[in-house]
Amino acid sequence: MHPHKTHHDRHAGTAENKAYLHKISREKIDPPAVIPGVSAADLLDTVFLSYNAGRLREGCQLFVRKMLADNGTVGLALSGALTPAGLGMSCLVPLVEAGFVDWIVSTGANLYHDTHYALGMDLFQAGPNLPDRELRDNQVIRIYDIVFDYENLLGTDQFFRTLCRGPSFQQTFGTAEFHDLVGKYLAEREEQTGRVGKSLLAAAHRCGVPVFTSSPGDSSIGMNLAALSLEGSGLRIDPLRDVNQSAAIVWDAKAAPGGLSSVFILGGGSPKNFMLQTEPQIQEVLGLAEAGHDYFLQFTDARPDTGGLSGATPAEAMTWGKVDPDKLPDSVTCYIDSTAALPLLTAYALTRREKRPLKRLMDRLPDLNRKLEAGYAATRAKRAE
Repeated sequence: MHPHKTHHDRHAGTAENKAYLHKISREKIDPPAVIPGVSAADLLDTVFLSYNAGRLREGCQLFVRKMLADNGTVGLALSGALTPAGLGMSCLVPLVEAGFVDWIVSTGANLYHDTHYALGMDLFQAGPNLPDRELRDNQVIRIYDIVFDYENLLGTDQFFRTLCRGPSFQQTFGTAEFHDLVGKYLAEREEQTGRVGKSLLAAAHRCGVPVFTSSPGDSSIGMNLAALSLEGSGLRIDPLRDVNQSAAIVWDAKAAPGGLSSVFILGGGSPKNFMLQTEPQIQEVLGLAEAGHDYFLQFTDARPDTGGLSGATPAEAMTWGKVDPDKLPDSVTCYIDSTAALPLLTAYALTRREKRPLKRLMDRLPDLNRKLEAGYAATRAKRAE
């Protein structure tokens, strides 16, 4: 202890201090001047150095260099009104088609509004300060600065009710199974109308990417399915099937030699929790040996100090077994609007990484679930001894 260090003492420790500075620092801040025509990927690597720009750079690099490893499985948690803003077709569809997203947990609302585009319905940019009473009187719907005709809702409702009255829907589904079947019909509609690439659900079906909804009754899709149940429809959604199937995806990803599981979280809410709870389901409930997801990347505007799940940090998630403690230093949380960050990450990933072979997890879900069942049966047998 040196409570009375002199000015001379500080100078005497300069070499030691510099060594410590180099130990904790990364690169010197000396970016090049921004020039006309610079690519988004180059801009992120060279100019996005500090604060949330620095975290965005780290997140993009983590995604490309580690999360997209050939032996890595990437789950995307999707909340916030992203598909109405066109981010489904501009970013999410390209990421899915490139093999950069292997499974998805989304709010139902994002999937409902995604359907507008496959059906040829238009949404428009506007301003945020609109006369809402006039919009109501003129049957115009607003999502902040996006506007569209009320007929979009009625037409999309009619599409789901008509489709789901069909014989192929008169059974019990998990939400991934239900969305895959809906995606099949949306893909056909896209092809008929020359709109291929507009719908996330259609792209997920083509690429074999499971799309779960953690709260299936909490959207216009769920509302229309509820109306069908009043008609005596045989369609049922089993959310417990989703819990096991999503856990089976993660269990299989980690069971392979050197296998990695990553989570990429846009926003927070129920999709974030549903994706992260796969690890407590595996470890705590099913009693299978596991350590947690390997890589965690989140774009959010939620604060951790309110105690809500949306703002919970990867370190907090680690205490629940959701994130592997040994991989925690690689986790990145970027406090930024997803609508600004997602296009930049998409451009970065498509520039810096070649496409990956599609894992087609949707096709393998029954087999993955059987593997999870077998693992749980073995654990139960051991407990009974």
